[in-house]
Amino acid sequence: MPSGDDGAATIEDGLELCELAEDSGTAILFATPHVWPVLPLTEEREAEVRRAFERLRARARLELRLGFELTPAPALLRDDPARYVLEGTDLVLVEVPFSGPASDLIELAQHIEDAGLIPLVAHPERTESIRERPALASELARRWPLQVNASSLLGRHGIEAQEIAWSLVEAGDIAAVASDGHRLSRPARIDEAYELAKARVGEDAALPLFDGSALGVSSGRPLPSRAAARGA
Repeated sequence: MPSGDDGAATIEDGLELCELAEDSGTAILFATPHVWPVLPLTEEREAEVRRAFERLRARARLELRLGFELTPAPALLRDDPARYVLEGTDLVLVEVPFSGPASDLIELAQHIEDAGLIPLVAHPERTESIRERPALASELARRWPLQVNASSLLGRHGIEAQEIAWSLVEAGDIAAVASDGHRLSRPARIDEAYELAKARVGEDAALPLFDGSALGVSSGRPLPSRAAARGA
């Protein structure tokens, strides 16, 4: 959805992303505009985001929910994390910074937890701190749920991110696999990653990472097979 970040530029682009996700088997899709230090969620921006979201939700075939993805910044430690919650859950999506130490992430995650919510830690496999010390991801997983990107499992962020992502999946350190869809050149499709995960760790281990149950999210709709999702 258009929000001023690196995601969809227009409502039409957002609608096409929703359709691609629905066609590949997604039942619930979270729109998660970035909240960056250089792009905070001002009152004006939030109003624009919510207007765009309602326009998009009215036209989407799947169930669209609103949330935000937080990049750790000191200002967020003064905010009520409930403002950023993933709709219908007690989760707040917060990313590990791509560069530098994970200390800011840990401080923000603790702030979210102190507010009675649960930080969902995004894409650790793509970050400098985890590449330098992979054991840190497991340490984070013992405190909070982790999410890896489907695109990482598919190798689209490089071999190192792919290897770290699969090691976390195979170790049981991951609570969810997310599309991390942004724009039409990077759509919200997770069906290919689901098929790979089933083959690699088995359906019983893979399914909770994709159907939302590990996070308490459910649409009541079964996850279709890849062939069914593509209309075969």
